[in-house]
Amino acid sequence: MYTRSKRVALYGMFLAVALVVSYLESLLPLFVAVPGVKLGIANAVIMLVLYQMGAKQAFVLSVTRVVLAALLFSGLFTMLYSLAGALCSLVGMILLKKSKSFSPVGVSVAGGVLHNMGQIVVAMIVMEQAALVSYLPVLLVSGVVSGIVIGILAGHLNQRLSGLKS
Repeated sequence: MYTRSKRVALYGMFLAVALVVSYLESLLPLFVAVPGVKLGIANAVIMLVLYQMGAKQAFVLSVTRVVLAALLFSGLFTMLYSLAGALCSLVGMILLKKSKSFSPVGVSVAGGVLHNMGQIVVAMIVMEQAALVSYLPVLLVSGVVSGIVIGILAGHLNQRLSGLKS
């Protein structure tokens, strides 16, 4: 297991990487018809923590990253949408990982789809517009595509960094 000092150092490292990736991703415009579509590269860090350190640690890191990224780079409404997406995503990923029936790619795809679904539900509530559900097909496709990319990346990182557990 981890010593306390190693765990704190890893949290700090993973949080810093996730924040840098979040910032860089906020600078990259994706030309998609649906606003808010992103690759979600910071989720690779969250998945790595989920596989390397556990669900509780991934939860703490995910919430901390969303709050800090929103405060630093975007704003409170973005935090609301991102937090809803992150929590839906993380709950789904934790459950699928626990089942041991899904690869990191499968876990990530579910996370990407659930993230988008969580965000669209919050957007429909906040904007009082049920018509926003029409964005769902594009968001589901983007969740699957980004989930595959992030799952492959997280799987490779998990294999490369498997020595962290010792």
